[in-house]
Amino acid sequence: MRLTKLSRSIEGRVAIVTGAASGMGRATAALFADEGAHVALTDINPALDDVLAEIRDAGYSAERWFLDVADAAAVERVIPEIAERFGGIDILINNAGIGAGGEIDGDEYEATWNRAMDVLLTAHMRTIRAALPWLRQSDSARIVNIASTEGLGATRHTSPYTAAKTGVIGLTRALAVDFGAEGITVNCICPGPIRTGLTDAIPEEQKHLYARRRVALRRYADPEEVAHGTLSLVLPAASFITGATLPVDGGLTIRNA
Repeated sequence: MRLTKLSRSIEGRVAIVTGAASGMGRATAALFADEGAHVALTDINPALDDVLAEIRDAGYSAERWFLDVADAAAVERVIPEIAERFGGIDILINNAGIGAGGEIDGDEYEATWNRAMDVLLTAHMRTIRAALPWLRQSDSARIVNIASTEGLGATRHTSPYTAAKTGVIGLTRALAVDFGAEGITVNCICPGPIRTGLTDAIPEEQKHLYARRRVALRRYADPEEVAHGTLSLVLPAASFITGATLPVDGGLTIRNA
């Protein structure tokens, strides 16, 4: 007999994960599938088929949609298809992302800025708007936006990325207030140094030096470690957590020296 009332299971819930073909999105999709959710995988990367096969081969429930989250018409088409396929939407994970840097006086800066805003910020708004009718029908609606520790600080020559990720944190807080009376929670994960496609090009020696200098745990994280942080925010039991910004950064943002 359980002594507590609140559920820590997402079994049977319908979860959308954008950017599910690799890195944190792939790990989140796999973890949610392990936990019994019906997972809607979206990405523009053909490797999405491999993720779908992996989840289905393990005996879990998933479907995939190739989706450019910066394409407003595609978002408006795909989200209802997902809801129709699975009979609703309970969880939305806005994870799709790109790298976006450059000096502000560079020739390509404005194009980089616009692309960063489209993919890293405006797309979050669009997927939330598209999913909202079904989230409102759920008895445990959860939205998690993936931002970055760059939204809590800054690194040289990354202003498009930093501005967009800071915007994600602001969007999260504002929508948490807007949706609070409806019981829809909106939270934000800020990953720090993670082993993903965006960091693959960094030499291992540089990763090691950076982690020892800046990260309390003195290492980069694996994507699954971020996925578990995300899972914690979508549980039915996480019903009184909203508007929160959770750094999953090994202590990067709290270390002074």
